[in-house]
Amino acid sequence: MASQSLDDWYKILQNNPLTERGLPPVEKWNPPLLGDIDIRITRQGTWFHEGDEIKRQPLVKLFSSILKRENDDYFLVTPEEKWRIAVDDAPFFLIDLQVERKGERQALVFSSTTDDRIIADAAHPLRVSVDAESGEPSPYLLVRGGMEGLLSRSVYYQLADMSEMRQMDGKEEAGVSSMDCFFPLY
Repeated sequence: MASQSLDDWYKILQNNPLTERGLPPVEKWNPPLLGDIDIRITRQGTWFHEGDEIKRQPLVKLFSSILKRENDDYFLVTPEEKWRIAVDDAPFFLIDLQVERKGERQALVFSSTTDDRIIADAAHPLRVSVDAESGEPSPYLLVRGGMEGLLSRSVYYQLADMSEMRQMDGKEEAGVSSMDCFFPLY
């Protein structure tokens, strides 16, 4: 049996029904702005409407599927309507990490509170921002449409546990690899 190329493996991982949710084409929708709506996403990915937590997960998943970013603003959009919402940090919160391996290669597959599954790769890079005052790291993964997800502390620790040292731009960097990309963690 012939071995699969990395591209073939990537397609298999991407076509997993848990990875692709069949999201609407929000990037093609450009309705007029109707105003602001009192919806807020916290740093931990909790959605609020008029100060009350939205506890119906199917509703949160629906809203997350029509979320769009334009510059530094976030909107819920349909083909006919566009409403600005507030996002404290990143609109997605990543709570799980699965490591898929094929020989020496690995794919880091992240899951969000809204059931998105994202493979870290060149199109979905990991990055870590360090707060200048506290020194606390905030790790992010590009999810879709210019929108990032904040990694939960436990997922970040899981990455730190599996990190390896590599030479990057003449210095040693601790990081992780996924789909033949290396992502520094500090």
